Amino acid sequence: MLHKEIPFLRIGLPLCAGIISGLYIKPDITFLVIAGIFIISGFLFSLFFNNYIVNPIFGYTLSISLFTCGLLLYTNEKDSISTLKPEKTLFTGTLSEYPEEKENSFRLVVKLNRRIKGDKTEAIKGSILLYNKKDSSTASMLPGDMLMIRCTPVEITNRANPYEFDYRFFMENQGIRYYAFTNSNDFIKHIIPIHRKLIHKALIIREKIIWMFRERGIKGERLALVAAITLGQKRMLDPEQKLNFIKAGVMHIMAVSGLHAIILSLFVFNVLFFMKRRFNILRIIITILILWSFAFVTGLTPSVLRATLMFSFLQAGKLIKRPANSINSVLASAFFLIIVNPSVIFDAGFLLSYSAVIYIICFYNDFYLILHFRNWLKDKIWQSAAVTIIAQAGTLPLTIMLFNRFPTYFILANITIVPVSNLLIITGCLVPVFFQVHLLSQFLALLLNYLTGLTELLTSRAASLPYSTIENIGSTTLECILLTCTIFLFSHFLLKKKSIPVIYPVFFLILFVIAGAERDISSKTSNEIIVYNTPGSSAIGIRTGKILNLFSDTSIVVPEVKRHCATLGLRIKSTLLINNYYCIRAGRKKILITNILNNKIIQNFGPDILVLTGPRPEIESDLALKHIPGIVVILSEATSGFHIPGQVVLPGSDSIHFVRKSGAFIRRI
Repeated sequence: MLHKEIPFLRIGLPLCAGIISGLYIKPDITFLVIAGIFIISGFLFSLFFNNYIVNPIFGYTLSISLFTCGLLLYTNEKDSISTLKPEKTLFTGTLSEYPEEKENSFRLVVKLNRRIKGDKTEAIKGSILLYNKKDSSTASMLPGDMLMIRCTPVEITNRANPYEFDYRFFMENQGIRYYAFTNSNDFIKHIIPIHRKLIHKALIIREKIIWMFRERGIKGERLALVAAITLGQKRMLDPEQKLNFIKAGVMHIMAVSGLHAIILSLFVFNVLFFMKRRFNILRIIITILILWSFAFVTGLTPSVLRATLMFSFLQAGKLIKRPANSINSVLASAFFLIIVNPSVIFDAGFLLSYSAVIYIICFYNDFYLILHFRNWLKDKIWQSAAVTIIAQAGTLPLTIMLFNRFPTYFILANITIVPVSNLLIITGCLVPVFFQVHLLSQFLALLLNYLTGLTELLTSRAASLPYSTIENIGSTTLECILLTCTIFLFSHFLLKKKSIPVIYPVFFLILFVIAGAERDISSKTSNEIIVYNTPGSSAIGIRTGKILNLFSDTSIVVPEVKRHCATLGLRIKSTLLINNYYCIRAGRKKILITNILNNKIIQNFGPDILVLTGPRPEIESDLALKHIPGIVVILSEATSGFHIPGQVVLPGSDSIHFVRKSGAFIRRI
C-alpha cells in the first residue's frame, strides 16, 4: 500500500536513481531516441490494461521515464557549466555573496554572465571562485554587485589522497568549476545595480540583522555564535567553537535547519492562540508567511526549505481537510528540491537533515512509548532523549562516513543544550523585530547574550569531558548504505511489533559484515606506497597489511593520513624524517626517500622507487643513473619552480610524478 499512502516514495526513488546514474552515464542522442520510443510505446501499451485493478505496464514505464528524467536533469545541470580556457580572459559577472575574509585575501564567488574577446561577447554559465589580494574596495562589495574582471581560470582539482573529501565534486555541485587569483587591478569595472535579485537582498538583510545584534551590545565570539545559530552565518566562527559543537554532538544547532523552523513555527502558532475557529485559516497563513520569511533571510538552505515545505504541506492538508501523510510530505518537499537542483541529493546537509526527520517520523512515537513518566519534568527529559536517540540512529552511518567520529555524550548534551538553544533562537528572532523599541530590544539582547554564553559554556564542558568523541572511525560508501538499511530495518522490526520478518534486517547485517570483512581482507593481503599530497609538509606511507609505516617531517599526523587510516582501520607507525635519506625494502621493491641525490646514494641503494622530499631537493649536476628507478616522485612541498636539472637524464624511466600537479601517488608494491 506504500504506493497509495506515500506516492512520492514511488516517484522519488527512480528519479534519484537516474541522478546517481548520471555520475557514470552520459546519455547521447541514440540513448535519448531509444528511451523516448520505449517510454511512449510503454504508455500507449498500458492503455490496454486500464480496466484491470493493477496496471503494471504503466508503473514500469513511469519508473523508467522518471529514471530518464533524473539522468537528463543531472547531465544538463553539469553541461550547463561553461568550459573556460586557462588563459587571461575578460569576464562580466555578478557577486553571489559577501566577500569572505581570509588571512591574505578575500574569497569571492562570482556568477559569470559573459566572456569578452575583443569586440565579441559570448554568454557563459557557471561561477568562479576568486581569491583577491586584500584591499578596502573588495571588503565593501555587496551581493548582487556587477563586476568586470580579468583573470586566468584554473580548474579545481582534488589532491587525490585516498578516501579524501571530494572537493571538486562538492564545488561543481554548487556550479563552481574554476578558481583564479586576482588583485585590485584585475577589477576593470564595479557597478552597483539599481535592483538586486531577491536572494541577494536576503543576504544583505541577514547582514543588517547581524549589525543590529552588534548595535545592541553583542560582540566577539558570542556575536559569531548568535549569527551562526539564528541565521546560519558561520563565517565569523572560531575553529575551536566549531570543534566544541562537533565533539558535543550538537553541531545541528549551528546549522540552520528543520529544528529552527519547527521552533519558530510552534512559537508563532502559540503566540496567535487567540485566532481560533473562523480565524484559524489566518493563523496558519501568518505562520507560514513568517516561516518562509525566516527561510528567505537564512539563505534558503535545503534543510530549512525541507522543513518549510513540509510544514506548508501539512498545514495546507488541514486547511482543505485532507490531512497529509507526514512521510509523504517530507518526500514531497525533497522531490521539489531535487527537481530544482538535482545535485542536492549529494549534499551532506540534505542527507543528514532528511535522514534525521524520516527516522523521527517513523520511530519516535513507538520509542517514546517504551517508557512512561507521570512527572512532567521527567517526561519532557525523556521526550528530548528519545528524539535525540532516534535522530542519532538515523544519521549514524552518515556521521561515521563523513566526519570519522562519533560523539559519545550526545544524549546528555542534547538534553541540556537544545532547550537553551531553543530560547536563544526565539530571542534572536525577536531582537530585530523589536529593534526600534530601544528599551525592549536592549533587554532582549541582554537575555540573548546570557543564553549565548550559557550555550557556549555547556558545549565546551561537554566537549572537554573524557572520551567525549570516538575518533578515527570510518566507513566506505557501500558500508554506509548497508548500515543505514540495517539500522532502519532493525528499528522497524523492534519498534513496530515485528511488522516485518527478521530475515530482512539480518540479511542486510550479514551484507554489512561481509563488506567490512572484504575491506579488511583486501587491506591485510596487500601492500602499497602512498605519497600523500599535503602542501607544506612531507607524508610518505608504506602500508603493509593493516599497518601504515608513516615517514613525515612532523610529529603531528596530518588530516589526510588520519582519514585514510580511519576508513581502512589502519594502525600508524610513525618515523620522523630527520636524516637526509632513508631506504626501505617493501616486498621486492626498494624505496629511497631523500632530499639529496648524488652518485654515491644511487650506487649504494639502487632504488626501484625514488621519492624526493623538501622544497628544493639537492640533485648532483653530473648524476649518472646506472640503476634507473621505475618512478621518480616529487612531493607537493617542492616549490612550483623546482625542476630536475637539464643535464640529469633519466633514460628509460617510466615517469616523473609531481605530486603538486598530478595528485597523491598510490601504487601497489
